[in-house]
Amino acid sequence: MFDWLSDMDIPTSFEEFDIVEIRFKGGRKDFFRNINRLDLTTGDAVVVDVPNGHHIGFVSLKGELVRLQMLKKKVDNNEEIRSIYRIATERDMEKFNEARDQEGTTMYRSREIIQMLGLKMKLSDVEYQADKSKATFYYSADDRVDFRDLIKKLAEEFKIRVEMRQISLRHEAGRLGGIGSCGRELCCSTWLTDFKSVSTTAARYQNLSLNPSKLSGQCGRLKCCLNYELETYMEALKDIPTVNRPLQTQQGDAILQKTDIFKRMMWFGYKGDNNWYPVPVERVQEILELNSKGVAVEALLVEPVEEPKQNEFVAQVEGNLERLDEKFKSKKKKKKKKKKKGADAATTQPEQAQQQEKAVEAPQPKKEKQERVQQPQDGELQEQKSRKQRPTRNRNKNKEGQEGNESRENREPRERRERREPRPKAEVQASGSTPEGTVQSQNGNNEQRPKKRSRKPFRGKKQDQSNKPPRNDA
Repeated sequence: MFDWLSDMDIPTSFEEFDIVEIRFKGGRKDFFRNINRLDLTTGDAVVVDVPNGHHIGFVSLKGELVRLQMLKKKVDNNEEIRSIYRIATERDMEKFNEARDQEGTTMYRSREIIQMLGLKMKLSDVEYQADKSKATFYYSADDRVDFRDLIKKLAEEFKIRVEMRQISLRHEAGRLGGIGSCGRELCCSTWLTDFKSVSTTAARYQNLSLNPSKLSGQCGRLKCCLNYELETYMEALKDIPTVNRPLQTQQGDAILQKTDIFKRMMWFGYKGDNNWYPVPVERVQEILELNSKGVAVEALLVEPVEEPKQNEFVAQVEGNLERLDEKFKSKKKKKKKKKKKGADAATTQPEQAQQQEKAVEAPQPKKEKQERVQQPQDGELQEQKSRKQRPTRNRNKNKEGQEGNESRENREPRERRERREPRPKAEVQASGSTPEGTVQSQNGNNEQRPKKRSRKPFRGKKQDQSNKPPRNDA
């Protein structure tokens, strides 16, 4: 239990409920009256009154929730409820711990005695009282056991009062504790106190395989958690029809194989066919009604005739492309119209604008450079004009005036042309051409030009032209 009223303030005139719930070893709980009005909190160790002595327990619940817990467990608030003596002291806790240390040795020794007597019983736990005056032995057995001789020998061995208490296998698992198949601590050892009967019908309603190794817990009985979701399954099964006979179809008899309760799907299969076919619950009800009238259905599922639909994505893409085509067509038409109307203006205006931009961008020469530059003389001006009027020289022409459009095979190699002797001046003057390196100005004067350096045919090391024999020095 969780005390969810512990943080709430109690009115001053309100008296707290005087009964407290106390927890003992193995999860056993009982109710005791707080006669002395002790200030108790959850988890305090207290000394309580028990038959023929006293015992130590721990406070598990107090206040108004105890009243509700007593109503649930049907415990009457009368004089039979025992009282709480005091809060446990250090001396009381030392004696209590000594008694708990003896429980292990006592249990092993008592098991040896049970084997000597040959009794068909299983001793699971031993609990000593805090004053060491009494010990309770918890055991489980399938049949009734005569343990009168066992009690005598245990009393002689340990010199205490012996109480034998038979418990079920579920209570035994709750006292011992453990981890379940879900990975959590066992419900019977943590919070579950009332054990309800569990049957295999709960597993059948939930469509679980009836495998005893999977459905049984550590106690060897069916798991208590099979009852947790049973009501939910029962409500979901109200609308699902019960199929006791196979469904009659033209393809054959369809046998029920599996039912998915929450998805509301039922799986059927034909004889000789390993495939299962899912059928909705509504369709199964229709088939059952037709079969009751003696009508065999063509198939389990009716395939709806769907009209061919164009893919939405393809339709969107095609629509977007058509819109783009329309936009580009409209732009081209507008441009053509503009050109026809103002063709003359369009030709003159951009040329003027380009000339203005070039004039602005062209850098103006610096004044200092203009001053330094000397004005050319009259002879130089005439030479510059003659050079400008002179036609461009065709480099592919030979010295004889032939153009260099001949094939490379017919042309002479470069070395031979360079080694060839120059023509005499008389021939040059007769032919009317000037020698190399001279330029004829407009006045008829021949002026010399700087000659171009001819490329050397061989740029490597000079060959040894002397007839000296080669040196044989080392």
